[in-house]
Amino acid sequence: MSHSRNRYVVAGAGIVLHLMIGGVYAWSVFTKPIAAQTGWKETSVSFAFSIAIFFLGMSAAFMGRLVEKFSPTVTGTISAICYGVGIALTGVAINTHYLWLLFVAYGVIGGLGLGAGYVTPVSTIIRWFPDKRGLATGMAIMGFGFAALLTGPVAQKLMGSVGLSNTFFILGAFYFIVMIIAAQFIKKPRSGELPEAIEAKAKNVSLTNHQYTANQAVKTSAFWALWFMFFINITTGIGLVSAASPMAQGMTNMSVTSAALMVGIIGLFNGFGRLAWATLSDHIGRPLTYTLIFIVDVLMLAVLLVSKQPTIFAAGLCLLMSCYGAGFSVIPAYLGDIFGTKELGAIHGYVLTAWAAAGMVGPVLLSWTHQVLGNYYVTLIVFVIIDFIAMAVSVLIRRNFVTSEQKNVAVDR
Repeated sequence: MSHSRNRYVVAGAGIVLHLMIGGVYAWSVFTKPIAAQTGWKETSVSFAFSIAIFFLGMSAAFMGRLVEKFSPTVTGTISAICYGVGIALTGVAINTHYLWLLFVAYGVIGGLGLGAGYVTPVSTIIRWFPDKRGLATGMAIMGFGFAALLTGPVAQKLMGSVGLSNTFFILGAFYFIVMIIAAQFIKKPRSGELPEAIEAKAKNVSLTNHQYTANQAVKTSAFWALWFMFFINITTGIGLVSAASPMAQGMTNMSVTSAALMVGIIGLFNGFGRLAWATLSDHIGRPLTYTLIFIVDVLMLAVLLVSKQPTIFAAGLCLLMSCYGAGFSVIPAYLGDIFGTKELGAIHGYVLTAWAAAGMVGPVLLSWTHQVLGNYYVTLIVFVIIDFIAMAVSVLIRRNFVTSEQKNVAVDR
C-alpha cells in the first residue's frame, strides 16, 4: 500500500476534466456574437451545439469501449486533443466565415472530445469508490453541470478584451493543457490497491451479484429499461431547459429580467441536483431514487400546467431541473449496481446514446408544438404522460432485476 494512489486525487482529476468539457453548456453565450460577426443565422449557430451533443452521445458508446480496452488515461488524452482542437478550429471557422467548418469543428470534432471526456472518469471513479458510488459519480458529473457558470463569465470577459476568434484560440489551448494533465491522473485501481474493507465492497454487486460484459448487458431487458428511463428523463429536462425563459414569460407573464434570473437559478439546481440525488441514492438505493425522480417530475409538470403564479412556476422548474441533473449522476451507479463494474465504461457509453436521441427529440418536440399550437400546454401534457410511463418502468425494474433473460445470457457473445 506504500505505492497506492489516493482515490480522492483520481476523483479530483475527473471533476476537473468534466469542468472543462462542461463548458459546452455555455454555448448560448457565443451564439449572438458569432451571428453578428459572421452574418450567420442564430439558428444555424445554435445547431452546432445540437451536433456536438449528438456526437457526444453517439461517440460515448465506442469511447466507453476504449476505456475498458485501453485505459481512462488514453480516452482522456483523446478527449483533450479533440476538444481542444475543436474549440480552436471554431475560432478559425469564425475568422474564415465557413459555416460548414463550424459544424465540423465544434459539432463533430468537439463532440467526439465531449463523448470521450464524459465517459473517461465516471466508471473509473466508481471503481475507486465502491462504498460511495452515488457520491463519487455525483461529484464528477456535478462538475459538468456547473461548468457553464464558470465558462460563461470568463468567455464574456475574453470576448471583450481579445475578440471573438482569439477567445476560442485561448480556450482551446487552455482546455487542452488542463485536460491532458488531468487525464494522466485518471487510472483504474490496481488489484489490492484499495483497503480490504473497500475492496470487499468492490466485489459485491448489490442487486444481481453478477459481473456482466457490455455485450451481455445490452441483451438484457434491464439495460433497455434503464435506457428508456434515461431517455425520458433527458427528453423532458432538455426540452424544458431549451425553452425555460419564454415558457415562464408566456405562461405566467414573468418579466424578461425575472426569467433571466430564474434561468440562472435553475442552472444551480441542475448542478446541485446531480450531487444531492446521487448522494441520496447511496442511502435509499438507486431503484427507489429513480422512481422518486419520476414522481417529482410528474407532480412538478402538473404544477407548471395549472400554476399562473411566477414564484410557484419557478419553484416547479427548479425541482424539475434537479431531477434532470439527477438522471445523469444516478444512472452510472445504477448500471454498476445491476451489471457490475467489469465493463462499466462500455455499458455507460451505450446508455449515453439515449442522450443523443433525447437531445434531438426534447427541444424539437417543444418548439414544434409551440410553433404550431401557440402554447406549451400540449407538450407539457405529453411530458407528464411519458414521465408517468417511465415511472411505471422504474417500478417494474425494481421488482425484476434478475429476469430469466439475464440468468440465461451467454457467457460469450
